[in-house]
Amino acid sequence: MISQLVQEALNEQINMEFGSSYTYLSMSAYCERQNFTGSAQWLRTQSQEEQVHAMKLFDFLLARDCPVVLRAIEAPKVAFESVPHVFHESLENEIVVSDAIDSLYELAHKEKAFAALVELQWFITEQVEEVKTAREILTKFNMVRDDPSALLDLDRELGTRNSVAE
Repeated sequence: MISQLVQEALNEQINMEFGSSYTYLSMSAYCERQNFTGSAQWLRTQSQEEQVHAMKLFDFLLARDCPVVLRAIEAPKVAFESVPHVFHESLENEIVVSDAIDSLYELAHKEKAFAALVELQWFITEQVEEVKTAREILTKFNMVRDDPSALLDLDRELGTRNSVAE
């Protein structure tokens, strides 16, 4: 049995993952309206990936016969400084989520929730990749800055991201 404390923390993480999905969807809409359709597609796919993460924890709790407690999701920001700033906020978001996963892992270890530790190991590995990818995209935006041709190429590159199939 998973302790009440770990159950509550897992439910909070589910909410965070859904909130992150909502944030990425809002970022996607912003980019679409700025005619950065490749960036919009990348962010929409990221939104779907965050939903997959939430459902992974959702299913884990149910498999352990624990209640899933869905909470209200705060409305995300809808206006941004620029498309590059969207990706700056994306990196910040991934760092926050990574910190939350680390804290959740620490709690599961303390509470001897071994099944949760195994499940959370996947998330730790995933978050390393998420932060790395967000950092790389932001670095590319910073490199091309105000070069219209390079920005269009970068946007086109981002649009080649494959859909989520997890």
